[in-house]
Amino acid sequence: MQVSAVMNSIASPIPRTLIADDQPDVLTALRLLLKGAGFETEAVTSPAAVLEALRRKNFDLVLMDLNYARDTTSGQEGLDLISRIRAFDSSLPVVVLTAWGSVELAVEAMQRGVRHFVQKPWENARLVTTLRTQIELGRKRRKQRKLLAESLLLRRRLQHELTEAREIQRALLPKEIPTVRGLEIAAAWQTARAVGGDYFDVLRFDDLRTGICIADVAGKGMPAALLMSNLQAVLKSCAAKDVSPHEVCTQVNRIMCGNMASHQFITFFYGLLDTQSRTLTYANAGHPPPMLVRNSFCQRLETGGSVLGVFPEAKYQQGEIELRAGDCLLLFTDGVTEECNAAGEEFGEARLLTLLADNHELSAAELREKVMAVLTEFKGENVHDDATLMVLRAE
Repeated sequence: MQVSAVMNSIASPIPRTLIADDQPDVLTALRLLLKGAGFETEAVTSPAAVLEALRRKNFDLVLMDLNYARDTTSGQEGLDLISRIRAFDSSLPVVVLTAWGSVELAVEAMQRGVRHFVQKPWENARLVTTLRTQIELGRKRRKQRKLLAESLLLRRRLQHELTEAREIQRALLPKEIPTVRGLEIAAAWQTARAVGGDYFDVLRFDDLRTGICIADVAGKGMPAALLMSNLQAVLKSCAAKDVSPHEVCTQVNRIMCGNMASHQFITFFYGLLDTQSRTLTYANAGHPPPMLVRNSFCQRLETGGSVLGVFPEAKYQQGEIELRAGDCLLLFTDGVTEECNAAGEEFGEARLLTLLADNHELSAAELREKVMAVLTEFKGENVHDDATLMVLRAE
């Protein structure tokens, strides 16, 4: 029995009630009643004393009269006090106990936040039951409010962290596209969430050689973003002007296989541009093949091998193309072609190729804006995946 009593006291703290009435005999009777029922009480005789007590101590409930010495019948002083209590703590239950009352007064008291209205003289058992009920409801409301506040704080903190993560991730991408002789380059990058797994870069090694890459980490959000940042660091350590694209893919793949979970992979395209010979040597690691449009002809850059992060010993082949004046090369992630409209229809590679062929005479920046505008109009508010594209136009 003693153990049970201790456990009950831990589970249900002693109810603390503030009693406000200007009649000493009423205060005495209520304190005796509630003390016998297991309540902790404090008694005050004025609205000012109520507010002072609330500032000093936490209470589970306020049991108050509506009429005090300054105003003995209208209840206005008590109504004003209710409003001030609600402004101080909107979750604190207020029970009104008064000998003077009317329907209109009760309605206004309820509208101001009173949880229960009891007239004097009261029935002891019913009053105690009413107070216990209101205290329990008040505790539940306070717990819910606390949980809501904690949830809101956590959401704000998470949003702040995601904003910082996006800024960090954006810093991993080129702040400005380097100037490459004989080539216009423009890029667009957007994520389905605050952060994403798409990556692109232009690595200008010297006046003659520039590395170009685009990648897509499987998945979205923070997990993909973490792998994307890892890929960026690994690529920067492997790529150089004298390292061929197939060697870059081999080295990056071997390292990433040790950094990734079994269900993850990365599609990756890397090209090394020689501005003197105007050739692009490339290796495609399972990435959607870029589109090279020359007049009305389209060539897909497919040569390479498997995706990164799955087969540590994978080998990669490489291809080579010559870039001629007027050629337009489009690199993109599958978030561009697999984006859907409201009807569930995919944007598709055929639509992208037609768009590219019809507008290949535009500058790189103009073509980038054209593609993104058409894609945005097509998908509307639906954003299912990260989407990145790079436009290279030979001058």
